[in-house]
Amino acid sequence: MDICCPTLVGLFRIGLAKRLRDGSLFFLPDYFTAAACFVDFQSKLNALSLSPNLTSLCLGDPNEYIIQSFPCFGIQSKQDWISKLGESTLIDSLCQSDLSDLTSCDACFQAASKVQAQLVSLDGNISHATNCLSLSLLYAAGVANKFGPESKLDAACLFWMSFLSPWPSKRKNHIALVYSLISAALTVVLLSCFFSLRCWWDKYKRKRRVQVQSIDVKEESDAIELNLKLGAIWLDSEKLQRATDNFSQKNMVGEGSFSLVYKGTLSDGTLVAIKKIRESDFQGDTEFCKEVEISSNLRHQNLVPLIGCCMTDGNQGKGEELGKQRYIVYAYMPNGSLQDHLFYDENRFGGSNRMPLSWPQRKSIILDIAQGIAYLHYGVKPAIYHGDIKATNILLDENMKAKITDFSLAKQITEGQSLISTRVGGTYGYIAPEYALYGKLTEKSDVYSFGMVILEIMTGRKALISSSTGSPEPFLLSNWVLKQITLGQTHEVLDPYLVSTSPQAIMERFVLVGLFCAHGRVVCRPNILDALKMLEGDREVPPISNIPQPFSYSLLPNHSDL
Repeated sequence: MDICCPTLVGLFRIGLAKRLRDGSLFFLPDYFTAAACFVDFQSKLNALSLSPNLTSLCLGDPNEYIIQSFPCFGIQSKQDWISKLGESTLIDSLCQSDLSDLTSCDACFQAASKVQAQLVSLDGNISHATNCLSLSLLYAAGVANKFGPESKLDAACLFWMSFLSPWPSKRKNHIALVYSLISAALTVVLLSCFFSLRCWWDKYKRKRRVQVQSIDVKEESDAIELNLKLGAIWLDSEKLQRATDNFSQKNMVGEGSFSLVYKGTLSDGTLVAIKKIRESDFQGDTEFCKEVEISSNLRHQNLVPLIGCCMTDGNQGKGEELGKQRYIVYAYMPNGSLQDHLFYDENRFGGSNRMPLSWPQRKSIILDIAQGIAYLHYGVKPAIYHGDIKATNILLDENMKAKITDFSLAKQITEGQSLISTRVGGTYGYIAPEYALYGKLTEKSDVYSFGMVILEIMTGRKALISSSTGSPEPFLLSNWVLKQITLGQTHEVLDPYLVSTSPQAIMERFVLVGLFCAHGRVVCRPNILDALKMLEGDREVPPISNIPQPFSYSLLPNHSDL
C-alpha cells in the first residue's frame, strides 16, 4: 500500500493537470464534480479487480480536491496565474522541454520551488506553502511543458511516480515493477474521466444501472459518495427480476410504509430478501443511500447481512423515462419477522400456521435484540441510532436467532451528540416521547422502542391496544402493564402460553426491564448495556416508583402521521 497509494495519487494529479491543460481551473470546481471523478476513478480500479475502497483509502475525501481547499494568493485558474505572475515565469522557461534526464527535471523542480516561494510571499500565509507548490507543479505539467502531463517521464519527474523513472532510485525498491504494469494500464483508461465533466456526464447517463440520476445535487453527492464507501455488491436489476420471477406476488414476503419485500433466488442458489423501494417515497434516494451505506459497513451476528443493492434510472434505451427503481438485497431469513410469530395473520403472504414462541425462544430473541442494539450504540464509530426498532424489523434465521434489519431511518451520531430532526421518523407505538414531541433522537430513543418490543414479546399483545371503552384513541401497552403491576397483578401481564411452564420470577424481571426501558422520562431509562445486564441478572432492577403520567400520542399535533 505504501507504493500503491502514491501511484494512485500521482495518476489522479496527472488527470488534474490534463484537465488544467484542456480547461482553466487548477482543481475541481465543487464537491459534485470531485465526487463524480472519484466514482469514475474507482470504477476503473474495480474493472481491474482491485480493492473497492482504494480511492477513498488513498485519495481521502473528494472535498480535498476542490479549488476552495487550495488557497494560494487567490489563484484558482490559469487566468488568475497570468494576471498575478505574468505570462512568463521560471516554470515557463525551465519546465517546457523534455524532463527525462535528471538535470532538466531538477531544474524544473527548482523553478517550481522558487515560484512557490514567490507565491507564499505574495500570499502572506506560510501555511499555504504546500498549496502553492501543488499549483506550481500542476502548472508545470499541465501548461508549461510542451509534452503535457501524459508524458511518462515528465510524470515521473513532477509527480514522483518512481516506477516510471529512468534514473536509479536510492529510495525505492524495484518491487514496484508489478505496480508499474498495473499503472501503465490505468493511465490510459483513467485520464478520460478528466477531459471534461460534460463528457463524463454524457457517458454516465447512458448506463442503465447508475447510482445517481434525476435527484437534486445534495442527493447526487450522497449517492456518489456512497459508491466509494460501499462494501456490498452492485447487482443488475435484470438478475433481481429473474430471482423473483419478475417480482411476482407469490414471492412477496413483507410490506412496509415505503417498500415491498420479495423472496428471491440468485443464479448461484443463494436465497435473498429483496427490498424494493416504492417510487412514491419522496425521500427514497436519500434513505436508499443512507440505508445501503450504513448497512454495508455493519458486521454482527444480530444484524441482517447486506448482500448487495441496485439503482436504475428507469431508462430502457428508448429515451422513455419510466421511473427509477431502487433495491436493497439482504440475506433471506427463513423464519420471517418477530411480528409474524407474535401476531400471526394467516391471510397475509401465504404463510402456514406457527406454534407460539416458547419461553427459551422469547428470552433468546430479547437478548439477541439487545446485543444487536449494543453493537450499534457502542460497537461502531460513529455510533448508530436505529430509529425504528419494532417487531417487523426483527427477523429470525433458521435457528430462530434474532437479527435487526431496516436502517432507512438510522442516524450516525458522533460521541456525546444527539440529533434534532425537523421530520420525525419511526413507528406509532414504538417511538420515544422526546423524539415524537421534539424530534430529539438519542441512544435512549432506541432503548424506549426496545422496551416496547420486550413488552410485546412477554405479553403477546401489540404496542398499541384498542380501548375497551370505545374510544378511538388506543393506549400504550406500557401503560397497561404499569397499571397491572401497580395493582399487584404482574402475572396477569404474561402471555397465557408462558404462565404454566416457565420460571415466573425471571419472566417478571424481563417485564420490569421492558417497562423501565419504555419509561416516559429519558433520564429514567437505562442505556442498552445496563438493560442487558438487568436482563441477564447481573444487575438489580430498580423498584417501580416515580413513574410519570402515562404518555399519550394524542399529545402530538399530527400523531396519526407517525
